[in-house]
Amino acid sequence: MAEASETRVQHLEMIQGVIGRMGQNSFLLKGWSVTLVTALIALAAKDSNQTYAWIAIAPAAVFWGLDAYYLRQERLFRALYGWVRSAETSSAERFSMRTERFKRDVAGWASTLVAPTIVGLHGVVSVIVLLVAIGTIPLPQGGGNSWPDGCFLVSISKTTSGVQIKSAIATSWRVPM
Repeated sequence: MAEASETRVQHLEMIQGVIGRMGQNSFLLKGWSVTLVTALIALAAKDSNQTYAWIAIAPAAVFWGLDAYYLRQERLFRALYGWVRSAETSSAERFSMRTERFKRDVAGWASTLVAPTIVGLHGVVSVIVLLVAIGTIPLPQGGGNSWPDGCFLVSISKTTSGVQIKSAIATSWRVPM
């Protein structure tokens, strides 16, 4: 009986390791998504060329899909963990990492795409990219501080006495902040 308990603990540790790697992969994908999309939007702003913003849609969508995949895999392995923890496993099932039996119990990939933890980041990133790409969020004209007339601009800077927030409406070709 002690041997069965020991093998169960080892099996649970293996599953927990996989769950940890899935969570780490999801975290890294979120970081890469924000970094790459921000870089492409910065290129679009630097060159006043919305083509880069349109290109940013592709990595935003790919990272969204991959993050949903990893979240679903993590949920499948959590279901396996719960089953191994609570069920008596046969010797054939011992150390099994197969998650097929839980696919009906865990939301599918398409449903996971709209999970709050996924939409919270990737939805916001995608909306921002789309707004920049279609021109709703204007890019500076000619680089630097040149913005089209009528834009509402906000500058947030850290000072020795705290945080300073400035706002202005662009009424000339250049807005000092």
